[in-house]
Amino acid sequence: MNNITDSSKARKRRRDEEIEDEDALSLGKFEDNLTFSDTLVALRVMRSQFPRIDKVSIQPFILQSQIYSSVNDRTQVDRELESLRREKVLRIFKLNTGQDDHAIMFLDDYLTQIERVEKRMEEKKQGDLQVFKWFKTHVIDSKLEPSIGHQELCELLALGGKVKDEHISLLINAGVLTRQLIDPDMYWFAIPNIGSVLKGLSQGRKELLSFLNRRRYKEMMLAPLEKKRLRLSPLDMRFHLRDLIGSGHLKTIHTPTGLVVRVSKD
Repeated sequence: MNNITDSSKARKRRRDEEIEDEDALSLGKFEDNLTFSDTLVALRVMRSQFPRIDKVSIQPFILQSQIYSSVNDRTQVDRELESLRREKVLRIFKLNTGQDDHAIMFLDDYLTQIERVEKRMEEKKQGDLQVFKWFKTHVIDSKLEPSIGHQELCELLALGGKVKDEHISLLINAGVLTRQLIDPDMYWFAIPNIGSVLKGLSQGRKELLSFLNRRRYKEMMLAPLEKKRLRLSPLDMRFHLRDLIGSGHLKTIHTPTGLVVRVSKD
């Protein structure tokens, strides 16, 4: 079973042709490409702008809140994300941040992320690693939702070979699955190596909001704000601004001298 069907490959080629100017957008000023009319274009630009993170091997991901900040019609975003998910262009993950956060990762990037973890475990000679091939071929390709039950997981893995408890433990230790707290027979699909980045995400949110709340009018021009560095997050200011604008914690106001970012009233 192919990870991406021929028809979806053709759709991907068409999309690539439609957004040839993506690189130009990604290099432009943040203020000039804050919003987009198309969800996929927004996703590709944000992917290209994902910050380089030292000492963490992670493929680019986009928060759902960031898409909401960049495409004005949320219903359109939800509809287009669902379509892209069903076409196996991307996957959506529930994040363990204590909030209703979801990350979006292109399928090719996610498979690369799994392969990196698999290679690292192979170097350490950790267990029967053929389960990763079963996982990519039979589970990822057919189970598109953010979660999966234990029985269904075992049934899909069994299409590749005889499933043992150690196989499930390997997938959990690798970070591609996490048990749900409310139901231990259910798992979330997860992004390996994302833990330290999520810690930085939460701390960066607090740091940015605290900085703006200390200002006289709880606001700042976007251009100088974008250039500031956060001490507590490996993610850049642009990443956090899109996130907090999309979640409604911040808002943008057009003025004659440019965009102003202001803390939203409770």
